[in-house]
Amino acid sequence: METKIAAITADSLSRAARIIRDGGAVAFPTETVYGLGADARNTEAVENIFAIKGRPNDNPLIVHVHTDYDISSLAEGVPAYAVKLSEKFLPGPLTMVYKSKGSVSPAVSCGLGTVAVRIPSHDGAQKFLKYLGIPIAAPSANVSKHVSPTSAEHVFFDLNGKIPLILDGGACSGGIESTVLDCTGEIPVILRSGLITREMVEETVGTCGEYVLKEGERARSPGMKYKHYSPSCETALFAADELASAVGLYDEKEKSGICCAILCESAVAKKLGGRRCLVLGSDPAEMAANLYLRLREAEKICRLLIAVAPAERGGVMAGVMNRLTKACRN
Repeated sequence: METKIAAITADSLSRAARIIRDGGAVAFPTETVYGLGADARNTEAVENIFAIKGRPNDNPLIVHVHTDYDISSLAEGVPAYAVKLSEKFLPGPLTMVYKSKGSVSPAVSCGLGTVAVRIPSHDGAQKFLKYLGIPIAAPSANVSKHVSPTSAEHVFFDLNGKIPLILDGGACSGGIESTVLDCTGEIPVILRSGLITREMVEETVGTCGEYVLKEGERARSPGMKYKHYSPSCETALFAADELASAVGLYDEKEKSGICCAILCESAVAKKLGGRRCLVLGSDPAEMAANLYLRLREAEKICRLLIAVAPAERGGVMAGVMNRLTKACRN
């Protein structure tokens, strides 16, 4: 199969629509990462997404819709707090999990009886979704467990020959996947941290829980289970106060002939002298936007990536640390 990258035009959208309606998959941009989309109502098309990615079939997908789509056709019993959150943050990097009305394939949520719905703010995503007018199931457009893609070129690297079309919407601005909120109970509960933070949710609706997956439980959201976001090089992760140990490992491995790089925030990079360095940035938004880009750069320049966790915690950094920890998991 030939994989083409195309700017988002009337012609490319028409081709994308034909592919989707024939049960195929198309990569498209969002403000967070690129998604691999298929018709959420078509079980065979949804199962094809899992096959293309090599994704475990107990890891749920998110349904993407345009701004004018009637969410009530997908979700059963939308609570008042979810309405408030929708008015505040959508379209944007927030996914909300509801009880499903059964209008999408059960393969989307791996038989859980819920549906995760997202309205992306990216202009290209909206053009794609409005052109199709149907719910699109989409995980990140990469090989399962690899670093999530934030450009069309990243998608091509992972999925060349596996899908026919990548809609190119430029570099993603957000950099990490959407926050996922469980909206099936009395209060919203964070299943996956992201750019919409717990503090932002609490400021809007007063309270917000945070769920931790227990051993043996089924994942209720993407990103809760398994190793994710991982570069092909070896990795080691150090806490912010373990910089001396990180530098010691770098020097030891470089001396033995192993090419290394240190992934860190800007303030730490200034302390590293002439050592090879991949800089995340100086503030949470910048670090979120750069994380996957730097992880993919690491694959090209080193055999061992030594990550030093940023000092700041909370807010957007909860999402950054979630991804960084899973990326460096053995």
